[in-house]
Formats: sequence, C-alpha cells, structure tokens
Amino acid sequence: MEGSKGVVLLNCFVSPFGNRVRIALTKKGVEHEVTSENMVNKSALLLASNPVHAKVPVLLVAGKPVCESLVILEFIDEAFATSGEQLLPADAYARAQARFWAAYVDAKVPACAGKIWQSPTGALAVEEGKKEMVDVFKTLEAELGEKAYFAGESLGFADVALVTFAPWFLTYERLAGFSIAEECPVLTAWAARCAKENECVSKSLPDPEAVFQFVGGMRKHFGLQ
Repeated sequence: MEGSKGVVLLNCFVSPFGNRVRIALTKKGVEHEVTSENMVNKSALLLASNPVHAKVPVLLVAGKPVCESLVILEFIDEAFATSGEQLLPADAYARAQARFWAAYVDAKVPACAGKIWQSPTGALAVEEGKKEMVDVFKTLEAELGEKAYFAGESLGFADVALVTFAPWFLTYERLAGFSIAEECPVLTAWAARCAKENECVSKSLPDPEAVFQFVGGMRKHFGLQ
C-alpha cells in the first residue's frame, strides 16, 4: 500500500500510544489527519473502529481501521515501505530485539505508571509504582548502554515505543515525589537526544506541563485528589 490518501489517526494528545503513531507517520513523511478523541465521552467513530478495546490509537487508512500502537507501527513500516526510513531494521535478529524491547516497555511501563497517576494521593501503590518504575528504567538504561539509541545510531522501533512516555516524566515525579533525572540520568539524556535530533519526535510530543494539567483534571474527575 503506497500513497497516503485517507490516512486518519484517532488520538488523544497525551496518549503515549497514539503519539507513537504520530512519530512514525511524521518520520515516514506520510500525510495524515489527526482526530482528537475525548477518552471519557468516546466518539461513535472510535467505538466502531476499535470495538474490542475502545481505545486510541486507531489508524484509519481508506476507512479501514488498524488498532494497537505497536501493530500500527509495523503496519506503517510495511504499508509505506518506500516512504522515509524504516523503523524496524532489515536484519532478522535486530528486528527481534527491537520487538522484544518494545514489548518490554508495554509490559512494564504502563503498569507502574498507572500505580502512580491512577492511585489516590498518599496511597501505598504510588510508592510501589515509583520503585517499580525506577527498576524498569534502570533495566532499559542497561540495554541502552553507550548507544545513542536503542536501535544504534538512529531512532528506531524501541525508541519510538519508549520516548512517548517522556512527556509524562514530570507528572510521575510530582505525584510520586522523585526525580527521574537523578535516578536514571542515562535514560533522561536519551529522551532529550530523541527530541533534539529528531523533528518527528519534537513535533509529536505534548508539553509536559500540559500532560500534568490533563492528568490533574482526570484525577479530580475520578476523585483521586
């Protein structure tokens, strides 16, 4: 599938998952529209496009929906293979490693993040989430090592999977009372590098303060503070 007519992304501006897709589409130079979704009052289009999970992101291509962010990233790589650089490497082993670390991010980061921002103020779960997050980030730092990116010398699949959580760091820090920069300096330097050296990242990520304000509104809505 080549050409980018009729490409629409259903997203919420703070979503780490939806913003992965924004980065990928921008990196590949795929023209697209972004439709903002209200995650409390979900649109009929979102519910019809993703009836299983009713969540963003959903990528509509000529009206056909593709769901789940990592699935969408691979779809973009394949559907727009001649547009821009590939997110996944050509080497089979390197592809497997990229998929492994992206899956690790999805298995670990949302769970500990949820304990921090979806728990009532002062709950024990917040402290648990903080400790788990530091452990997860240190594991990722060990994998990153001295490389510029998880993919090596340029932004790749695992980098895109993780970097979209960076605008949330401020929220995690304020709610849990710690500094990710102090605990995980290698990871925070990597996140800054991703944004500084890749316009597709800097143009696709929300302002951290806006994320914090959004989360504060959600917490008030659900009586968590």
